[in-house]
Amino acid sequence: MPFTQLGLSAELLRAVSEEGYTKPTPIQQQAIPVVLEGRDILAGAQTGTGKTASFTLPLLQRLMETPLNGRQRVVRALILTPTRELAAQVQDSVRAYGKHLPLRSTVIFGGVSMVPQMRALRNGVDIVVATPGRLLDHVRQRTLDLSQVEMFVLDEADRMLDMGFIRDIRQVIAVLPKARQNLLFSATFSEEIKALSAQLLHNPAMVEVARQNSAAESVAQRVYAVEKERKRELLSHLVGTGNWKQVLVFVRTKHGADRLAAQLQRDGIDSASLHGDKSQGARTRALADFKSGKVAVLVATDIAARGLDIDQLPHVVNFELPNVPEDYVHRIGRTGRAGATGEALSLVSQDEAKLLGAIERLLKREVPRATEQGFEPGFVLRAQPGHQPPRRGDGGGHSRPANAGRHSRSRSPNDRRSSAPRAGRPQ
Repeated sequence: MPFTQLGLSAELLRAVSEEGYTKPTPIQQQAIPVVLEGRDILAGAQTGTGKTASFTLPLLQRLMETPLNGRQRVVRALILTPTRELAAQVQDSVRAYGKHLPLRSTVIFGGVSMVPQMRALRNGVDIVVATPGRLLDHVRQRTLDLSQVEMFVLDEADRMLDMGFIRDIRQVIAVLPKARQNLLFSATFSEEIKALSAQLLHNPAMVEVARQNSAAESVAQRVYAVEKERKRELLSHLVGTGNWKQVLVFVRTKHGADRLAAQLQRDGIDSASLHGDKSQGARTRALADFKSGKVAVLVATDIAARGLDIDQLPHVVNFELPNVPEDYVHRIGRTGRAGATGEALSLVSQDEAKLLGAIERLLKREVPRATEQGFEPGFVLRAQPGHQPPRRGDGGGHSRPANAGRHSRSRSPNDRRSSAPRAGRPQ
């Protein structure tokens, strides 16, 4: 199905075409017509499925269907996101798809001065993309009026709750008009998400394009058993021998991210860290350097990496397994996106065996094991009872596959817009 069959305006279709997209993704096929009808929606879609365009495109069209016609410009749409990085990316999408429309938008998040944000709001905007804390700061200072909002989007609602934003979300909802269209997007449908949707949504259409907590089919997963004190050495070895150019590495703590990035830098590998204690400028620079290829390894915490839009990311490494099994699915979902293949490696020490077991119970299968010559540990990571053995060709066994690390060069942002059109997944 081409975009032309979704009921979008000529201006939006032109913008989509100029971005290089020809076919909508499953979430876009299902969600866009529903949003255009004016219905509330509860959408289940993991990062990398094209969900941002699934609400941005119809939102822009709905606003254009009721133009200002001389009326004063007011905030008519609010998109709430959990992180500054995701807010900036959503704003980029709003601008890209709305470039042929007379609509104005701005992005609001903390860590930067409020003055430019106040100036943009005073000049008048139709769409605000924001994180909860800074949005409420503006509401309290009366620099932002949300009383005319017609459409409210809650993006990555599950992460919002994980980050403790439920009170902020309720405060935002309290200042919105009761008559509005609500769109809620979440990677998973926990009991908390169901409770929130019951409060927020009116007779919603439900759209779900991925199995709950499912791992991306295009991601090759592998576990390396390794002694805890040799993890950093093994990571440097894999990056060096595989000539990896772009690797997203997950750790549990902010201090751990800084320490590992510094150690890799001493190993001669250009690295940077990304976490919540970094200034907005430092986070923006680290991400830009990683996307451009100036930095090969980006070491990040879960919250900082949520919502990162990195095209054609070939490698994700779990330097430390997450405490929450669902976070493993979110982590490995950073690679294998937009039809590309990717590789997710986990460096697992003996004290993480239970965490690995919980992940495999969630996945309902064993993650294939591997060892690297010279890094063989003094223990064995055994499969949990009841797991299905890896299928033939899954990369199981106890040695590193012959082609491990031999991947094509990762693409820089300048490679994204090639002359050939891409088949779907606008973000």
